[in-house]
Amino acid sequence: MTSTDHRTPATRQERHTVELTRAEALALLGGVSLGRVVFTQRALPAVRPVNHLLDGDEIVVRTHDSSALLGQARPHGTVVAYQADALDPVTHLGWSVVVTGYCRPVTDPADLARYARLLQPWPRLPGHIMDSAVRITPHLVSGMRLVRAG
Repeated sequence: MTSTDHRTPATRQERHTVELTRAEALALLGGVSLGRVVFTQRALPAVRPVNHLLDGDEIVVRTHDSSALLGQARPHGTVVAYQADALDPVTHLGWSVVVTGYCRPVTDPADLARYARLLQPWPRLPGHIMDSAVRITPHLVSGMRLVRAG
C-alpha cells in the first residue's frame, strides 16, 4: 500500500457480483426504507433521496403536492427509476437494486390515509405538507449482491 492508497486491506479483497432474481431484489428493497428516485425534470435527469415502503410489488413514496416528482407523474404517469442499496463502507460488500417502472399519483383517499400512517416522509420540508404520494409499478427489476470471492 502506497502513501496515496487510502484503501484499507478489507477493500482490496477480491469480490464478485451475484445477480439477484426479481423476488430477491424486491425482498431486499422491502427491507430498507431509504432510496433514490430518478426522474426527468426540465428535460434533465433529477435524483432525489426519499424513503419508501413496498406495498405488494409496488414502491410508494410520500411527497408534497408541489413536488417535481408528483408534477411529472400527473396526470398520466411517467417512467422513473428507483435505486436502493446496503453497502458496507469498509468491505464494499452488500447489495444494490434498481427498479424501472411507471410512476403514477396515488388518488384513492383510503390508500393515502394508509400510507400516511405507515410512511413518515423524509425529510420534512418547512411549509410543505406531505399529503400526496406516488406509486411506482416495477417493470424492470435488477439487482446484484457484491460478495467475497472464493
